[in-house]
Amino acid sequence: MLKSKDKYVVAVVGATGAVGNEMVSILEERNFPVETLRLFASKRSAGSTLTYKNKEVVVEELTEGVFKGIDIALFSAGAQRSNTFAPIAAKDGCVVVDNSSAWRMDPEVPLVVPEVNPADIERHKGIIANPNCSTIQMVVALKPIHDAARIKRIVVSTYQAVSGTGRDAMEELTQQTRDLLTFQDVKVSVYPHQIAFNCLPHIDVFYENGYTKEEIKMVNETKKIMGDDSIKVTATTVRVPVYRGHSESVNVELAKKLTANEVRAILAEAPGVIVYDAPQKNVYPLPFYASGKDEVYVGRIRQDDTVENGINMWIVADNLRKGAALNAIQIAEKLIENAKIKND
Repeated sequence: MLKSKDKYVVAVVGATGAVGNEMVSILEERNFPVETLRLFASKRSAGSTLTYKNKEVVVEELTEGVFKGIDIALFSAGAQRSNTFAPIAAKDGCVVVDNSSAWRMDPEVPLVVPEVNPADIERHKGIIANPNCSTIQMVVALKPIHDAARIKRIVVSTYQAVSGTGRDAMEELTQQTRDLLTFQDVKVSVYPHQIAFNCLPHIDVFYENGYTKEEIKMVNETKKIMGDDSIKVTATTVRVPVYRGHSESVNVELAKKLTANEVRAILAEAPGVIVYDAPQKNVYPLPFYASGKDEVYVGRIRQDDTVENGINMWIVADNLRKGAALNAIQIAEKLIENAKIKND
């Protein structure tokens, strides 16, 4: 358990990746109570530096013995490293907030979105899981609706930015775009097909049932975070040639009727949500506008008259911030808040 302090020794594991970089920036932006910041990555990246509060912090190699004396570790280094190193860190007295898929569906590990299920943080045993990026933004918008009218079924299609795959994907989109515009041959490396000027209905591996791992993540994680296994969820996830910001078309069927205006009113009061919904004036959420922002934007809210009590909406958020780094840091902030309450 985290002890209450004025400042904490904080580690970012996977610091040189896109999400790790974002974590370092957000720690500074939010004036997180950091006494010492430790940065870890693979042996290949060890020795490089990142800037934090106008000082250069050297990236260290991630090894088993580094976690002693660290209070909070923010992991974004992939499931394999999380499986190996998160239990070691927890054993050494560190609380891990893990951004990978490694621990999300472990019944002993809370899966947390602070606007949705903050109380689950209290039952952690040293590891707290950060949900999938596309799940996070969806449940932030849907939980207040679920509380008001109980969601029976969710149909979601996502349009996910390449930054969700990492730096190499962002560079590949840039290079392919440049090559296409200069009539050069396009090289494919990160994705199985060209991503520039294209859409790929393929995120992560396919299962035998025809769904991808990303789609099944959304199904299972939504139920766990919302605390309701009765919700039916079906998903189609698509990679699009956008650098930053995931978009989602979401259809929900409710247990009781809510009008579109009632949904707008509920979401206008919801934590972490901005209702951006005036389509007659061309006002609706766009990844371009959400980039660099912390909130989840919701628009195109309208009735679906083809099902009983149906609502359609369009949800957009910055996948590197709320979809990953920010959510992890908000979990850490709640940990500190809970520690202070217990101390008082």
